[in-house]
Amino acid sequence: MASIYPVILCGGSGTRLWPASRSDQPKQFLKLVGDRSSFQETVLRVKDIPGVAEVVIVTGEAMVEFVTQQTAEIGAKTTILVEPEARDSAPAVAAAAAYVQSKDEEGVVLMLAADHHISQPEIFGEAAVTAAKAAASGLIVTFGVQPTVPSTGFGYIRPGLPLLDGSVREVAAFVEKPDQATAERYLLEGYLWNSGNFAFKAATLLDEFEAFEPSVAAAAKACVSGMDLERGIGRLEPNAFAQAKKISLDYAVMERTSKAAVVPAAFAWSDLGAWDAIWEASARDSEGNAQAGDVDLRGTSNVLVRSTGPYVGVIGVSDIFVVAEPDAVLVCHRKDSQAVKALVDGLKAKGRSIALRRSAAANGTEALVSTDGFDVELRRASAGAAINLAPSTVQVLEGAIEIDGDLYAPGAIIPLEASATAQAKTMTTLLVTRTRR
Repeated sequence: MASIYPVILCGGSGTRLWPASRSDQPKQFLKLVGDRSSFQETVLRVKDIPGVAEVVIVTGEAMVEFVTQQTAEIGAKTTILVEPEARDSAPAVAAAAAYVQSKDEEGVVLMLAADHHISQPEIFGEAAVTAAKAAASGLIVTFGVQPTVPSTGFGYIRPGLPLLDGSVREVAAFVEKPDQATAERYLLEGYLWNSGNFAFKAATLLDEFEAFEPSVAAAAKACVSGMDLERGIGRLEPNAFAQAKKISLDYAVMERTSKAAVVPAAFAWSDLGAWDAIWEASARDSEGNAQAGDVDLRGTSNVLVRSTGPYVGVIGVSDIFVVAEPDAVLVCHRKDSQAVKALVDGLKAKGRSIALRRSAAANGTEALVSTDGFDVELRRASAGAAINLAPSTVQVLEGAIEIDGDLYAPGAIIPLEASATAQAKTMTTLLVTRTRR
């Protein structure tokens, strides 16, 4: 069997998950479901699949530190390819394919999004091996997830005739997100959700780019030619990469190729595209409530309440989402979670920096509020770093710190009457409030 090279794409900002997800800290690096980010879960899901030779991450320069920190947290070794600019998915995927082909002419790429949630990794692993075997024969295989509900939030695949040993099917058609009535018909007629994850021989995909989008193929090969890896990080050559057409993989290849196939998969899957998907994927109590952070719920049902900033108390409501960050709070009805993107677009149109606010650097400080009476700032530190703290009130938003032998987890509030030094046990974010004397 050919060697498998998982390629994980870490782009996008996930504006439907505002205010938690923003351009500087997109959703794939946030711990929204459980104790790991979706990026970390994706790496762990693929690294031990039989036949995996190397895990490759494709991301932008601004996200490299997130990638290195989060892979270190889970003890995973990866290769990072850094895009000099965002040019949609086709140039990124083509560059990764060119990198794999330069190492292994027969190598099979398992191309995955970094921000998906799969709750049955063993079923995914079986589907990945099936897809890789089909890809080794020259097919470009997509993962088609068996729908559980008539969702209008996903594109669909109409499967055709069986191929090879029957484990994969032809792709008869890719179809866009349907209305409710059409989605109900698709569910009855055996359509599959289009997960946007693929398997293909690197050489096969590059041949298809040569046929359909030659500028993308040429740029991909040029930007990895002579590229050196320094501590597992390779930077794609900017001038060569800029020659690639801005286009998605779907439009560039998948909707034009005669080699498309689909492996039907039964794992539970979500693209975590909005807060309702986070609620669905989260652990919930007997009343359907999901919560995280410093929150209290009384007489609620089917709510999602999470805070990395202030204490939040919610009483006597149903079907409501509350998301509190140190600088912004979102409250919306469960059925309106898709409208968050429009809210963020409105903030951008008004020039509000809160839509895209830069968080503090991985080892740095960001002032949030300053008045005559107090200052509030975010402090972020890498694992193992020392954090010097003046007398203040410190809240742990993410990670864990140790002060004088005591360990503090997310949600902890620590009143410091004297200066202290904290050690970050993992990548850590603190909210620090200092009273002006």
